[in-house]
Amino acid sequence: MKRSTRPTLASALLAGCAALTNTAQAGGIILYEIATPDVGLAAAGYAARADDASTVFKNPAGMSLLEGAQFQGGLQALYGNISFSPDANTSPRLGADGGGNAVGWLPGGNMSVVVPLGERWRVGLSALSYFGLAEDYGDDWVGRYYVQQSALLGMSVLPSVSVQATEWLSLGAGMNAMCGFLGTDVAVNNSPIDLRDTPDGRMELKDQAWGFGANAGVLIKAGEKTRVGVSYLSPVELDFADTPSFTGLGPILERVLADPGRLDLGVTVPQSVMVSAYHALDERWALMGNVGWQNWEQFGQVQAGVESGGATTLELEYKDTWHGALGAQFKPSDKWLLSAGAAYDSAAVDDENRTVTLPMGAAWRFGFGAQYQISKSLNLGLAQTFMWLGDLGVDQGSDLSLRGRVSGSYDDSWFSITSLNLTWVF
Repeated sequence: MKRSTRPTLASALLAGCAALTNTAQAGGIILYEIATPDVGLAAAGYAARADDASTVFKNPAGMSLLEGAQFQGGLQALYGNISFSPDANTSPRLGADGGGNAVGWLPGGNMSVVVPLGERWRVGLSALSYFGLAEDYGDDWVGRYYVQQSALLGMSVLPSVSVQATEWLSLGAGMNAMCGFLGTDVAVNNSPIDLRDTPDGRMELKDQAWGFGANAGVLIKAGEKTRVGVSYLSPVELDFADTPSFTGLGPILERVLADPGRLDLGVTVPQSVMVSAYHALDERWALMGNVGWQNWEQFGQVQAGVESGGATTLELEYKDTWHGALGAQFKPSDKWLLSAGAAYDSAAVDDENRTVTLPMGAAWRFGFGAQYQISKSLNLGLAQTFMWLGDLGVDQGSDLSLRGRVSGSYDDSWFSITSLNLTWVF
């Protein structure tokens, strides 16, 4: 369902959601880090642990394992180091400004609640963001004709239900109602001959849209100490589109772009499958792991700009990604629970297809965390994940195009994610 770009109550609420939205550049722009204890495990055991209310999102079937009514909430601080270094192949007319760190600090958070309905049924609700990217390169960087500022954000509300079908089998399902926002500012080259003598123009695109999908899961207890979880998150289509608005155009481009038409910028938030296992070795030690898949091949068009023929978009050449994780938990006392984990996500794009708009790559995650049982009903946790992407090479465009050729690398790219979370049984 489409929304207009005029100011509305919905757009005001979405702007507030955007302020609490995370960003990531791992296998794709999807985060496992949603301000829960999983941050300390690099998401290992994601669909099988089912030990707090955030399982509403991770695997709704896991609600059947929770005792009583529960609330889980968290706050998160993410810092990203994503800085571009142009090389000698970049068109000289674009200059040499790398744009600085395009990400920096971003906040995040989540809230989840689960309530029992009799012995076998549970209902739950989660509000969180697991999909998004925000970046700001400044006005003069070499890739300004591809992107200057960009935000692609999604905020989800997930009502869910679970049933304990047998002593060993639980089933769960829910709806994923996602409110999406797209905003892009791109410089427009008024003078491809001598950029220094003619100021750039500017193109802006903004839209918001609602998309809907499903979230389902299965949890199997393979004994008192072992359980296996499978969760499925369906695709969500966000049908973004907007008529570009321009400022500062030269006389020729002003005539060319007098009626630019509406640009289709729709994206499909990828569907995903996660298979997780959890095994308690004894009362103190537990091991867990994941294998996952995300369907990025049909992602869509989020890159826009101006070429000699007018405003244009680009279908991004993405591919499906794979995820694997291993983790462990250790309980040194009745009050403390320590966690650690490592994970790998493959890249959603080959090096030759990477763009400055969405410079994604493969990622390694390393997490550690601690939880303290304050009382029988209250648990407080602190967790940290370090995500390493390394060098992400880019070679985009050509010297003959209006936007020029941008070539170089995002060197030593990484993210640090810190989460403070609370679980309350009431």
